[in-house]
Amino acid sequence: MKRRAPILSRMLQTGSTATTREAIHSAAARLFQNQGFSRTTVRQIAAAADTDPALVIRHFKSKELLFLETMHLTIDDEPLLDVPLERLGGRLAELLVELGGSARGVFLALVHGSNEPQIHERLRDTHEHLFVAPLRRRLSGPDADVRARTAAALAGGLLYALWVVGDEGLLRTDRAELVSRYGALLQGVLTPRDP
Repeated sequence: MKRRAPILSRMLQTGSTATTREAIHSAAARLFQNQGFSRTTVRQIAAAADTDPALVIRHFKSKELLFLETMHLTIDDEPLLDVPLERLGGRLAELLVELGGSARGVFLALVHGSNEPQIHERLRDTHEHLFVAPLRRRLSGPDADVRARTAAALAGGLLYALWVVGDEGLLRTDRAELVSRYGALLQGVLTPRDP
C-alpha cells in the first residue's frame, strides 16, 4: 500500500499542475485582452488564477512569454477564398467590420505591447500571415506582392482607426456604407485598372 501512495500523489500533483497551468493561461488571456501587456502584472494573473505568482513564472518563464503564448489573433480567411477576385475588396471590408470580441482584444493587446521586441515580432508575423499571405495567394502579376501588402496595410489601418483610435466618425458610419466605401478602396488596390 505504501508503494502506491507516492504514485497516486504524483498523479494528483500532475493533474493539479495541468489545472494550475490552464487557470493561469485563461486568466492571463482575459487580463491581457482587457488591460494590455504593460498594465497586467504577474501578481494580477496569479490572483485571477487563484495561485502564487511564483507558479506563473515556473510555468511560463516570464510575463512576455505568457503573453506570446496566449495572444494569437486568428481570422477565418475562408470567406476570402470563395469570393471572386473582383469582389474580394468588399468581402475583406465586410470581414474587418464584422470582427470584434476576442480578435479585437488580441489586436489591441498586440498593438499596445508592441514596444516589447518579441511582441513587435508577433505583431509583424500576424500581419504577414493573417493579411498579406492570404491576399498574396489570390493575386498574380509582377506587382502582386506590393498590392497584397498595400491592401493588408489598409486592412490594418481600418482596425487601427476603429479599435485603437476609436474614430467616432467611422464608428457612427452606417455599416453597409463603410463596407462599400472601404471595399472599393481595397478593390482599387487589389485589382487596379490599367491607366
